[in-house]
Amino acid sequence: MPSTETNTWLSQEAFDRLQGELDELIAARPAVAAEINARREEGDLRENGGYHAAREEQGKQEARIRQLQELLRTARVGDAPTADAVSPGMVVTIQFDDDADDTETFLLGSREIAATTDLTVYSPESALGAAIMGAKTGQSVSYTAPSGATITVSIVKFEPFAG
Repeated sequence: MPSTETNTWLSQEAFDRLQGELDELIAARPAVAAEINARREEGDLRENGGYHAAREEQGKQEARIRQLQELLRTARVGDAPTADAVSPGMVVTIQFDDDADDTETFLLGSREIAATTDLTVYSPESALGAAIMGAKTGQSVSYTAPSGATITVSIVKFEPFAG
């Protein structure tokens, strides 16, 4: 199966923040394991809410560790390259063709960047993101919304994210 790996452009600040979060989560592993062991010793596991809550928290923590490790492994740090078409790492302004006054500006990229910006972030794999990938200023594209409606938008402008 071909790889669908995509690189996420991150500013050095975002990369360092995410690396710090990952380091903290990894450092907290022994404390979480100790909490689970302490709860296990309280008795009957079928009725031990503290044990089940600690195990659930451990599962969430491990999932976040895997997510951060993968993101940081594939991240490109620095300024996103300039491009002549919409690509991940771009701040995009679109106009909805059914309402000329209705525009939206957002970042096309990883939601991990969301903490570094006030912009809405759309994934390149989302319906809108996939539809605008490779589009140029002035081009109209259509996509099917989760509701099943077909939406047509025009690319007003795009520029590299400077977060």
